[in-house]
Amino acid sequence: MKISNLLIPFCFLIVVHTTSAQEQSPYTFKKPSANGTGKVYMGREIAQVMSFDGVEWLERNSRMREENITLALASLPLKSNSVVADVGAGSGFYTFRVARRISEGKVYAVEIQDHAIAYLKKKAVDDRLDNVKVIKGTEITPNLPANSIDLAFMVDVYHELQHPKAYLEALSRALKPNGQLLLLEYKEEDPTVGIKPEHKMSVRQVKKELEASGFKLVRNGTFLPLQHFLLFEKTGNYTQSPLSNP
Repeated sequence: MKISNLLIPFCFLIVVHTTSAQEQSPYTFKKPSANGTGKVYMGREIAQVMSFDGVEWLERNSRMREENITLALASLPLKSNSVVADVGAGSGFYTFRVARRISEGKVYAVEIQDHAIAYLKKKAVDDRLDNVKVIKGTEITPNLPANSIDLAFMVDVYHELQHPKAYLEALSRALKPNGQLLLLEYKEEDPTVGIKPEHKMSVRQVKKELEASGFKLVRNGTFLPLQHFLLFEKTGNYTQSPLSNP
């Protein structure tokens, strides 16, 4: 048998597999916008990831007032022994404030950037907060223990997840059966919020994406000046294919 005769069906299988994978992917692609990646999920362009070089902006003195951090912290559904995950912790602006509120609990500070991880570890030691554990995640998973988390929260982070579908599924596995997920996102609906459009989200878009991954909105807090306060519970009602792309 000629080698060429063997190559034809082999090439056909490659084409079929590639086409099938593309059809199963939840993402499409376009020309990137100024602050976007060109990768589109459920009609939304995923934003570029903010570099840790912007740590001074995260730690700016005016942030407490501008975002009413005191009210945001007071509104978190916490108990003294809660196990919490700050996903995309950055400089730990929320991490260390939450840790002081749950002296009998634990805060996992999840980051993927090495400079942020080093910063968080040093600050945890300097502040003598033994209940903070720094975790290095990846673009598709926070690397958290299964069924361990009471509350996971992301502050201005979700819109930058490069693989939101896979990440939400991994996060769901880390949550306890009654665990909750909180997203703080700059308000797309409010044109006076001076944030780049790719880094803002609407309630409607967040709800659509999280419902597709098995989460139900249980609280839509409108009390913060710049951000949505969106609390979800997991239902587990999502479709997961072993062949699907993250």
